[in-house]
Amino acid sequence: MKYVSIQEAIKKGKGKVSVRGWVHRERGSNKFKFITLRDVTNVIQCIFEKENFGQEWDALDKMQVETSIKLTGDLKEDKRASNGYEINVKEFHIIGESDSYPITKDFSVEHLADNRHLWLRSRKMVAIMKVRSTYIQARDEFFRKEGFHRFDAPIMQPMQCEGGSTLFEVKYYKDKQYLSQSWQLYAEAGVFGLEKIYNMGPTFRAEKSKTSRHLSEFWMAEAEVAWADLHDISELAKRELKYCLKIVAEERAEELKQLGKDAKEILKMVKAEWPTIKYREALKILKTKCKMDVPFGKDLRTIEEEELMKHFDVPIVVTHYPVEVMAFYKPRDPEQIDEALCFDMLAPEGYGEIIGGSQRSLDIKDMEERLKKDGEDVKEYGWYFDLRKYGSIPHSGYGIGVERIVRWVCGLDNIKDAIPFPRTMDRYKP
Repeated sequence: MKYVSIQEAIKKGKGKVSVRGWVHRERGSNKFKFITLRDVTNVIQCIFEKENFGQEWDALDKMQVETSIKLTGDLKEDKRASNGYEINVKEFHIIGESDSYPITKDFSVEHLADNRHLWLRSRKMVAIMKVRSTYIQARDEFFRKEGFHRFDAPIMQPMQCEGGSTLFEVKYYKDKQYLSQSWQLYAEAGVFGLEKIYNMGPTFRAEKSKTSRHLSEFWMAEAEVAWADLHDISELAKRELKYCLKIVAEERAEELKQLGKDAKEILKMVKAEWPTIKYREALKILKTKCKMDVPFGKDLRTIEEEELMKHFDVPIVVTHYPVEVMAFYKPRDPEQIDEALCFDMLAPEGYGEIIGGSQRSLDIKDMEERLKKDGEDVKEYGWYFDLRKYGSIPHSGYGIGVERIVRWVCGLDNIKDAIPFPRTMDRYKP
């Protein structure tokens, strides 16, 4: 007996089919049992008539939500069904019985978090995870076409990259290490050999934040390019994201629709021009159009990003943030030394920063001074400074918060739903 997916059965349109999956919904009477069967591809209504099953009816009558089952029956069109088709079941076999399922229509956010291992089965979470998977696959495709090499960096590292206050310390035999904030410092070593590299891996930030856009553990998608300046790298980020969004919109239109998003609007946005502005220009927009007077030297907070993006319906790139609020490796603009050669990409609809990148500093003395100011042990960065001593070249890179992309594309209220098992200040299990 050959089993097909529910979506394949629907495409067949009529005739005998064999499918398998889990009970998504169930209801019944003395004569009929109706279940909605789900698998990874779709859902379909299945009808059981008591007169066809005899003693098997007792087992069927006790069947609960999330019971796994195989069944065979006659597929027919029925406009009353949710997707226009139903199966009149002729035989079935229960594979795994289900206890009383702890997730009903009445649930709290905390209850769903406690039962995350089960909530992942929901149609909403399945749709989100499909979008996430497709985005990641599209990214790999993009970089292969662009001639990039995959490059891996250690998860445990001896020093900070994005600020010492957000490090997770771990015991490493008799010494101590820190969970990676970024692959970047090690990636910079890689570009002197491979020139164009990319990666995606787990990233850890001990930020004491409980906002809807922060996680303690998340996935960072990064790229580093030899011979590239700020313009080159920010344009690469635009091309990468446009490529990935196009693939997601084309391949996940149904999932996006289920999540309340229109794939056609995403494709329209992909074709549009994404502007680049400087930080100082952003401040002018905030002051003149949003009545927000942000002094130079302040990083843009979520509230400022949200107000700024009300004036754009596509992602924008903001460059030349103040040096004093940037990481030590982001160089000064030689023509405007209080500005850094860096950029953030901001998403519309209030989702804020989704990509951050920069040229990399070649000035060892300046980097040492900035590290000392941050209270860091400069000796730990000796190997990193070696990269500037032996045939140094201009190079640039960026990092993408995968969950921030998924949250934006799927239109999610909270970033926690953009990852299978979220880790935050308050939650580290299941």
